Amino acid sequence: MIVLGIILLILGFVFGISVLWTIGIVLLVIGVVLWILGALGHAVGGRRHYW
Repeated sequence: MIVLGIILLILGFVFGISVLWTIGIVLLVIGVVLWILGALGHAVGGRRHYW
């Protein structure tokens, strides 16, 4: 999810499409939050780790 967010950020910036930029930021933030929660040992979606 983090990689997809970064790709959408780059594509949105290069092509000037603000919707891709916004979706990229949202996916990046959600991915980082899930990664941090998984690293701290909290169950995310019923799983102990993000992957």
